[in-house]
Amino acid sequence: MIARIRGILLESEFTEVVVDVHGVGYQLAIPMSTFDQLPQPGGEVDLFVITHVREDAISLFGFATKEEKQLFGVLTDVNGVGPRLALSILSSMPISAFCSAIVNADLKTISRINGIGKKTAERLVVELKDKLGKMTFGGLTVKSETTQIPDQLRASAEDAIMALEQLGFKRDGIQKTMQSLLSELDQKECSAENLIRKALQRLNA
Repeated sequence: MIARIRGILLESEFTEVVVDVHGVGYQLAIPMSTFDQLPQPGGEVDLFVITHVREDAISLFGFATKEEKQLFGVLTDVNGVGPRLALSILSSMPISAFCSAIVNADLKTISRINGIGKKTAERLVVELKDKLGKMTFGGLTVKSETTQIPDQLRASAEDAIMALEQLGFKRDGIQKTMQSLLSELDQKECSAENLIRKALQRLNA
């Protein structure tokens, strides 16, 4: 069972990579969140791996962080959610946003994910709400209903996180900084632009 791969990135696409490990090329399916953190082809890459075995195939799924791998495993334990749909979920929104949507039973947000209809969204909430409510991903504790973030504020935070990732900051540091800002600032101060500006001040300090 392959759990982790470190080697040279030979090829990368939005949905898969090929990694050379001592002359053997391993093909792994990946979510967009992992693609965003890959080096250029020729660079060294270190991926967490889940090996999915079926009667007719063995598939490898690669992740840049332990949190992505952890959530992927939780998702594929849900009845009716296969590896491809789990990748779609990871590619559609930040982990913290998805977990908050599950814990807060935000069916509207969950149903926006490609491949998820209302019934699947309801099943995800029923099977994962208690489980995700007890877990922490990337330093961000999932918000419960008593501390639910309004949709407008959550969208601003997600936009800010993605912008900061594009500037080259590490996700772990961004998420910790964002959680701190959201707990300190008034809602009217939490526009994406203001969150980015204040986060940059802290991340560059």
